[in-house]
Amino acid sequence: MDGQGNLAVQRLALWGIPLSLGVMGLKMAAWWVTGSVALLSDGLESTVNVVAAFIAYFVIRYAQKPADHDHPFGHQKAEYLSAVTEGALIVVAALLIVKEAIGHLAAPRMLDAPALGLAINFAAGVINAVWAQLLIRTGRKHRSAALAADGQHIMSDVVTSVGVLIGLLLAIATGYPIFDPVLAILVAVNILYQGWKVISHSIGGLMDQAVEPEEEEAIKQAIATHAAGSIGVHDLKTRRAGSVTFVDFHLVVPAAMPVRQAHDICDCLEDAIRAVHPGASIAIHVEPEGERAHGIRVKVVKDV
Repeated sequence: MDGQGNLAVQRLALWGIPLSLGVMGLKMAAWWVTGSVALLSDGLESTVNVVAAFIAYFVIRYAQKPADHDHPFGHQKAEYLSAVTEGALIVVAALLIVKEAIGHLAAPRMLDAPALGLAINFAAGVINAVWAQLLIRTGRKHRSAALAADGQHIMSDVVTSVGVLIGLLLAIATGYPIFDPVLAILVAVNILYQGWKVISHSIGGLMDQAVEPEEEEAIKQAIATHAAGSIGVHDLKTRRAGSVTFVDFHLVVPAAMPVRQAHDICDCLEDAIRAVHPGASIAIHVEPEGERAHGIRVKVVKDV
């Protein structure tokens, strides 16, 4: 991620704090005027959004710090810690919703001022939907796990709002207030699923999971077409930490090749890989021919 990208991510993370506070205020107001347990569950999830927004902002700032003596590979993995925390908060919100809803199953009641409450909640949902799309798009563009996770969390909040609106409209239309707590429980199940997705993706990053297959294929293609003069490539390894892609492989060259020529091939390969993965951190181990190949191999395209 370049300096401009870092700044864009930080600004969005900072703006997320007052925006999440505003949306939470709207949703709690909707609950206050209606007394709906489903709207209360929606508001409870928004309180988690506020906490998550604070965490995301400070973690993103830390993750963008340059590498230092104690962290020579950088601080990018801090974003995964933020995303895991946010996923855990999503799960907590879902459990709070279930607790509230179960308490109202035995004695559901019709809503007070339903039109006003639904209108307020709808407005909050529209704000969240626009904001979530912006966060997800920017997070993916600049490979910010924390920002993308925040966007996915808010999008789960949008799904919650839609489910709540449907449930309350059903309760009003049919005269059966039981739809209110039942829909709240169904919404909580969806939130649990969203939380699991956020956590599992972030754990993959913490565990040095390889890049996506299509990204690995692009790296292989860059190596295969820009390693002229070498004999082959093997033991290709990839991983991602936040916005940085790490690429490591062994380059086999003729035993008699001068160091300068081997170095020139490495420079060419680094430029080619960074063309498909800007900002990639690349480690190339040069080996003389005769070494036993292992790991993932790449067939080098020979000069015609």
